[in-house]
Amino acid sequence: MTTDSSTARPSTDALRLRPLYIRTHHRSPTTEQPTPSIPLCTSDNESSIRDSTADTPMASHNGGTTKHLAPMEVSVEAGNAGAAEYLDDDGRPRRTGTFWTASAHIITAVIGSGVLSLAWAIAQLGWVAGPAAMLLFAFATYYTATLLAECYRTGDPDTGKRNYTYMDAVRSNLGGARVAFCGVIQYANLVGVAIGYTIASSISMQAISRAGCFHKRGHAVPCKSSSNPYMILFGAVQILFSQIPDFDQIWWLSIVAAVMSFTYSSIGLSLGIAQTISNGGFKGSLTGISIGPGVTSTQKVWHSLQAFGDIAFAYSFSNILIEIQDTIKAPPPSESKVMQKATRLSVATTTIFYMLCGCMGYAAFGDKAPDNLLTGFGFFEPFWLIDIANIAIVVHLVGAYQVFCQPIFAFVERRAAGAWPDSVFIARELRVGPFALSLFRLTWRSAFVCVTTVVAMLLPFFGNVVGFLGAVSFWPLTVYFPVEMYIKQRRVPRGSTKWICLQTLSVGCLFVSIAAAAGSIADVIAALKVYHPFSS
Repeated sequence: MTTDSSTARPSTDALRLRPLYIRTHHRSPTTEQPTPSIPLCTSDNESSIRDSTADTPMASHNGGTTKHLAPMEVSVEAGNAGAAEYLDDDGRPRRTGTFWTASAHIITAVIGSGVLSLAWAIAQLGWVAGPAAMLLFAFATYYTATLLAECYRTGDPDTGKRNYTYMDAVRSNLGGARVAFCGVIQYANLVGVAIGYTIASSISMQAISRAGCFHKRGHAVPCKSSSNPYMILFGAVQILFSQIPDFDQIWWLSIVAAVMSFTYSSIGLSLGIAQTISNGGFKGSLTGISIGPGVTSTQKVWHSLQAFGDIAFAYSFSNILIEIQDTIKAPPPSESKVMQKATRLSVATTTIFYMLCGCMGYAAFGDKAPDNLLTGFGFFEPFWLIDIANIAIVVHLVGAYQVFCQPIFAFVERRAAGAWPDSVFIARELRVGPFALSLFRLTWRSAFVCVTTVVAMLLPFFGNVVGFLGAVSFWPLTVYFPVEMYIKQRRVPRGSTKWICLQTLSVGCLFVSIAAAAGSIADVIAALKVYHPFSS
């Protein structure tokens, strides 16, 4: 059986290394186009939304005029006035989300494997600057999220036009080149996340093998092994799963992601607490890792800057906030007010959890805190519990890789179908069970997975990749666009006190992002001097 793949709809989602599988499925009785999945919003996703809400002509013979009705408009002419009580003001099924469901979505989306690098980040900064940096990033994330929540509707906060995705909000409020800039940042971030997931998964699989070796042969045995075979295995699995269309729409992915995420995060926290008790007290110092044998003053600076990227990576969730907000029921109170309260609770809850994980990890290991709490082998026993945590990471990231890559796959395939609509190589596909096979999809998606796998093998540095991803995405997606959209939406006068404060926040965060990216790049360069690609 063959179908035309040119109608494929880009699906979306939100690691970095964390579960971002929350989706909304608002289907209209008059259209087959669903809201994009909750992760990321790309330019093609927005175009599909615009297509589904664009006005279509409808002939009226009263006076010879032509009335334009949106496909999902509630009206007598549209013939769906009787369903009005079940539809929202945009013609989509009535939203039922509340303060509690929005809070749960945010917490599930934020907490992920980025938490595993927080102990290392605090170790670079110390007991004073480490927790202080986490609180500052928490405040900046919360504040800019409240600004972004104001941009869910364009115009009136209660009755204005809804923006279904982050990119919709950017297009409605800013437009022009900044829409393209936003798309580039989001797509680049997705590619980086795919590489990061490959590294993190292979390290966890390698850690499972090493944990068994340490248990059998003793902790003094090196038990060295290469992560390359595990990266190849991970890539092979992704080539297979990439042939499943709309992988991110599988309903149970959100549940699996949440369970896996809280499993390994909780195990990491528990082991940190147990190790601290075993030590008989807290390790670490007020200023972090000391300059001395093995740590130069330059390395101290670069590592401290990279720590900012690790923390930023753990907190980033702004690019999915609009889609979570789109699940909240209509006013009163306004969606923005509900979302702001949900963000306050979620960021507070996440910060407490992050503080516990990061601080207890640092308290357990001090200056020797690994960049990944569950694979750096600060813990050796109970080996079976460490294995469970790492299995949870692998299961989480196998699905997360596909969810993050779906927008990239859909973007390229939609462009190709538009450019060559009559090509058999592109348009024809064969469905076999859950798989949708076509020569183009098989070739392109397999090539993408192979490229990300090879890059991961060339740069298998988990901490550095996490720090760099956090640095490059923090300023534009978490700070710059929310600030600029809020200024435009609320017509904040240029040169006013509020305008100056907002711009100061944006510029300050830009410098932090640049510094954090520089620290990660410098550490990668230093590591490459001694690392031999494709070796153990």
